[in-house]
Amino acid sequence: MKYLGAIDQGTTSTRFILFDEHGDIRASHQIEHRQIFPNPGWVEHDPYEIWDNTTETIVKTLRAADAQASDIAGVGITNQRETVVAWNPKTGKVWYNAVVWQDLRGAELINRLKQSCDESWLKKKCGLLFSPYFAASKIAWLLDNVEGLRDAAESGDAVFGTIDTWLTWNLTARKCFVTDVTNASRYMLMNINTLQWDDELLAVFRIPKKALPEIVPSTGRTYGLTSAAGPFQGEVPVCGILGDQQAALFGQACFTEGLGKCTYGTGCFLLVNTGNKLCFSKNGLVSTVAYKREGESPVYALEGSIAVAGSLVQWIRDNLKMVQSAQELDEFASRVDDCGGVYIVPAFAGLFAPYWRSDARGVIAGLTGYSDRNHICRAALEATAFQANDIFDAIEADSHIKMRELKVDGGLTNSEPLMKFQADILGIPVIRPQVIETTALGAAYAAGLSVGMFDSMNELSSHWREEKRWEPTMSEETREAKVKFWNKAVSRTLNWTEEN
Repeated sequence: MKYLGAIDQGTTSTRFILFDEHGDIRASHQIEHRQIFPNPGWVEHDPYEIWDNTTETIVKTLRAADAQASDIAGVGITNQRETVVAWNPKTGKVWYNAVVWQDLRGAELINRLKQSCDESWLKKKCGLLFSPYFAASKIAWLLDNVEGLRDAAESGDAVFGTIDTWLTWNLTARKCFVTDVTNASRYMLMNINTLQWDDELLAVFRIPKKALPEIVPSTGRTYGLTSAAGPFQGEVPVCGILGDQQAALFGQACFTEGLGKCTYGTGCFLLVNTGNKLCFSKNGLVSTVAYKREGESPVYALEGSIAVAGSLVQWIRDNLKMVQSAQELDEFASRVDDCGGVYIVPAFAGLFAPYWRSDARGVIAGLTGYSDRNHICRAALEATAFQANDIFDAIEADSHIKMRELKVDGGLTNSEPLMKFQADILGIPVIRPQVIETTALGAAYAAGLSVGMFDSMNELSSHWREEKRWEPTMSEETREAKVKFWNKAVSRTLNWTEEN
């Protein structure tokens, strides 16, 4: 039996999974990494730690499966997007910690650009909105604040890449410096029509093109071979790359225009396939590349991103010490029928789609003497569902597509009260597949297509199987009342920081 490998490098952990030809998991290993918070609004990761963890997960997964390099047809990579690493391509030494997608240090530059650049011009160029969320302002900050980095970038002693680039470069013994179109579309530097780095955008952010990776298709090409001295101890094709949310769309077999998915992880991300048609949002969403096969036109998507979802559960557990686990939070939330009027808006790093307000900060609203731990735990879960509903409404308005169901994946889909409430607040069925690790599965599928293990997208679609479905039961009157109070709570988060 030949396996497909998937490196799933996420915001809080790294894992390696071996899939068989049917898309079933045969072995896996996962390791968490540190979250570094040097200043308020700053979030960093150690790139060396991420690479070491990647190596360890591969070795331990192969050992668990009693597999070796020759048993693996290909390896795909999926990764946290927008997170940027700067390193010396000659020595491998990193210039600074990875600046994470949640990081807000680029906000000052973004605010200046908003005053001098037309946002509609930006959107037509790259499909995105001015936000420190995307990679460009993070690279610009590094160039302006890390001593010697700008000169090094100009002389070839410094390069920048998202985590897919960092991992591919290390896996291939420093021979392969690439990023796929889905990750490149998150830089705010790639022209979303030509799928190449855009000279005008590079000039706006003062970023040298020579320091950026080659943009390649998501599937259909082998980018390089793993080093025999690396964790695989042999040569394996690295042949599929997708940013994590596009990988989940791919793994959920959303290959047809109008199909969408929502991933519930550290953040929450809802994407809908818009086909070869590039749609621009009027409601706070971004246009992104869903995937591109070698030799074919790109497939696009509309996306709404939420910064805090599963990380709110972690915050309740680790900072408030209110529960000891996610399972316990579910238990407390299930003890009450509703949130008791309590609403949590977790704008820890501002609000992402559809608001895009970096000045927002989190609130717990509606507390009374009646409120207890059960209500707060339930409100924490409902916060994710309300945020997803905001994006869902915007996607339908922008795409003119009426979504009849929503495929879901990610760790938080194990929360019964959350999934039930999500179906209620959306008013449509919510469906979870048998394999909920669809992010890694999407990367494996991309690799499998590249090496001919799968013949077509239709074959991939045939592997998708439903595991559970939640049907809505909430009355429209109750739903509207809850959304009204949610909107009121969101309004309380705005204009919080001093500059606003």
